[in-house]
Amino acid sequence: MDNAAVECLDLTRPTLDFLKTIEQQMAIVADLSRADLLLYCQKSQQEVTILAHAQPHSLAHVYSSNRAGRTVGVDYRPEVLQALKSGKRQKEQRSFISEGAPVIRQAIPISFPPRCLSLPGQTRQNKWPKQQPQVIATLIIATNLIEYERHRFRSRIYRQAIIRLQAMLLCGQIPGAEELSSFGEQDGIIFTDHEGVIRYASGIAANLYRRIGYKETLVGRHLVDLDTGDEELRREALVQKRCLEWAAEEGDRFWVRKAIPLVAYPSPYWSWLNIFGPSRFAKENGAFILLHDDTEIRHREREIRIKNAMIQEVHHRVKNNLQTIAGLLRMHARRVKSEEARLVLDEALNRILSVAVIHEFLSSDSSNIINIKEISNRIISQLQQGILNPDKVIQMEAVGDSIRLPARQATACALIINELIQNALEHGFEHKQEGLIRVNLEDNGDEVIIKVADNGGGVPENFQMDQAESLGLQIVKILVEGDLQGHIELEKGIDNGEGLCVKIAFSKAIFRGEEGWNEHVSL
Repeated sequence: MDNAAVECLDLTRPTLDFLKTIEQQMAIVADLSRADLLLYCQKSQQEVTILAHAQPHSLAHVYSSNRAGRTVGVDYRPEVLQALKSGKRQKEQRSFISEGAPVIRQAIPISFPPRCLSLPGQTRQNKWPKQQPQVIATLIIATNLIEYERHRFRSRIYRQAIIRLQAMLLCGQIPGAEELSSFGEQDGIIFTDHEGVIRYASGIAANLYRRIGYKETLVGRHLVDLDTGDEELRREALVQKRCLEWAAEEGDRFWVRKAIPLVAYPSPYWSWLNIFGPSRFAKENGAFILLHDDTEIRHREREIRIKNAMIQEVHHRVKNNLQTIAGLLRMHARRVKSEEARLVLDEALNRILSVAVIHEFLSSDSSNIINIKEISNRIISQLQQGILNPDKVIQMEAVGDSIRLPARQATACALIINELIQNALEHGFEHKQEGLIRVNLEDNGDEVIIKVADNGGGVPENFQMDQAESLGLQIVKILVEGDLQGHIELEKGIDNGEGLCVKIAFSKAIFRGEEGWNEHVSL
C-alpha cells in the first residue's frame, strides 16, 4: 500500500496507518460478503488509485487479477469521486467490468477519525485524534450479479449481520481479523445473537453438524446446548473483543472454528442500525461462527507424514547397503595385486559413494530437493580421503550458487561431478604435483550450469568427447544427454589458462516430469 499511497492526496501518517488497518481486515469481510473489496484514494482531480484489493475465497473472483496499485480515471469510476466529495454512501450501480461480467457496485466513503465509537473497555486504535472527521478514501464492494441476487433471498438477519460487519470494517474495528485463515466455499456460517442463540445457519453449516449427529434444525437453539466448542469460543471472543480461531479434534473429525464478534454502531451510512437503542457506546450485537471441516486435509497430511517417514527409512537403508557394498569393494581393492584392477575398483567405489550421498540427504530431509553445492562438497571430501595421492598437493573446491534440484536430477549431477573430478585427478594431474580443481555452479533461472575446471595438463586440441575411451567420460555423456537432456562443452582451464573445463548446461525442467524418471533408464 505504501507505494500507491505516496501518490494520494492529503494522506498523512495517521490516516495511512488507519487505512492499513482496514486493508488487513478486508480479507475475511470479502469472504463473508462474497464480493471483491477495493479501497480507493484520490490521486488527482481526474484520477483515483486502488490502494488495496481483497478477493473472496468463498466463490469466483469478480476480477481475474488483483487490482491493487492501479490508477483509473474518475470518468471510469465516478462513484468513487462522488463518495469522496459528498461523504455519503452512493446508490448501488450496475456495470460491466473489463472481463465482461455484470456486477453491482456499492461506494462507501471512509472517514478519519472514523464515524464510530468504541465498546466499553476498548481504546481507539492508532490514538485517533480528536478532530472533525474527513473523508480520506472510498470502499467499493463489487458483487457479481448472480451472487447479488442470491444474497437478496438469504435470511434478513444474515444480511443485516453482513452490513454490520462491513460497518465495522469502515471503522477498522475488527481486531484479530488479519489472523484468521480464509473462509472457503465449503465452509459453514452460523450467526448468533448476543445471548448465543442461533439465528441463522447456512445449509453447509447444517450439513457439517449432521456429520456429528445433530439432525434437527439449528436455528433457535442455544450454542450451549450443542456438545461442541462453539459456545466457549464465542464467549472467549466476546471477552477478548476480537476475532479468534481455534482448531480441535472432536471424535474422528478435525474442526477449525472462527468467531467474529459483531458490534452495532450508530452509523450515518446505515441509520436503521440505531433501532438497537441510543447509546454513547457501540453495542455488542451477536457473532459469526465459521465452521471448517479439516478432517480430510488432516488425514492426507498424516498419510503424507507416514509415507515420508517410510521413504526416509528406505533411503536410510539404501545408504547403509551402498556403504556396505563400498566397504566390500574397498577390501577387494586392498587385496588385488594388479594396479589396473585396483584403479577400476576405486572408481566403482567412488561412484557408489556418490549415489550414497544422495540417499543420505534424502534420509534426513523429506522434501526430495537436494542442494547440489552441499553434494559437491561431500563428494570432494570423499575423494580427498579416498583416491587423492598424499604426495600431491591438489586443492579441490566447490563455488557458486546453492542450487536445489529434485532427487533424480541431483543423482545424475552427483555422478557427473564425481566422474569429472576423478578424470581430472587421473589424467589432468598425472604428471603434475600440485594444482586446483574447481566445481562452479551457476543458477541462471531456468537453466543450470555446472563447470568442473582444473589447471592440469589439459587435453589434445583435437580431443572429442564422442571419441573418448574413458568409461567415466562415457558415463558423463550418457547422463548429461540422456537423463538431464543437456549438452556438454569443453573450454580452457581455470581462468582461461592451462588445463580443461568441462561445462554442463541443462534445463531445470525434469524429463517427462518427476514420474518419467521411474521409467527412464539411462545406463
